[in-house]
Amino acid sequence: MAQVKVPIVRNILQANERLAAENRRRFDEAGIYVFNLMSSPGAGKTSLLERTIDHLSGRIKMAVIEGDIQTSYDAERIQQKGVQAVQINTDGGCHLDGNMIQQAMDSLDLAHVDLLIIENVGNLVCPAEFNLGEHDKVMIFSVTEGDEKPLKYPLMFQTSSVLLINKIDLLPYVDCDLSKVRDRARQLNGGQEVFEISCRTGEGLEPWFVWLEGKVRERQSRRSARA
Repeated sequence: MAQVKVPIVRNILQANERLAAENRRRFDEAGIYVFNLMSSPGAGKTSLLERTIDHLSGRIKMAVIEGDIQTSYDAERIQQKGVQAVQINTDGGCHLDGNMIQQAMDSLDLAHVDLLIIENVGNLVCPAEFNLGEHDKVMIFSVTEGDEKPLKYPLMFQTSSVLLINKIDLLPYVDCDLSKVRDRARQLNGGQEVFEISCRTGEGLEPWFVWLEGKVRERQSRRSARA
């Protein structure tokens, strides 16, 4: 049985890579910066998006693809901010894939987008395995999850360009050693950008905003150079 499963999984991943490459080409041609936001359920993905949209509104044109197993709750929260948002319901699937992103893009006006954010399904395993064509994977991690998570779920830490450690306002009340999180994440991915933040209070968010805006401006410069 195992000899059958391995090629099937390989073929699925290879097919996804082809779709992701098509997505990436489309993003690059449009001059859009795209990041894939991943985390466990409840770590604060949508709260981060709301904070980010509020800060960048009026300067950067944004759109969001929301991935969830059920409901359109998160997409509705984003639309209330005046931002284009498309909801993908996976009906039990634990991650988004390249084909889902292609279909969602057809519902967006990409000609008026500088920054596209893909909020993946809350899961610490599968989303890290599937390329969507994004420029960066961004992981948000809550201190309430415990400092052992880099050891238990290494792939997401290894593949993410950015680690946002959220809910630092709760550190006095939870058993989480930030130095262990940082050290363990650094061992897995020495080039990872790390930001310690609280989406509730706003603490530490400014460096994240600066980093993100720099990435968007870089894409805009490339677009202008081709024009």
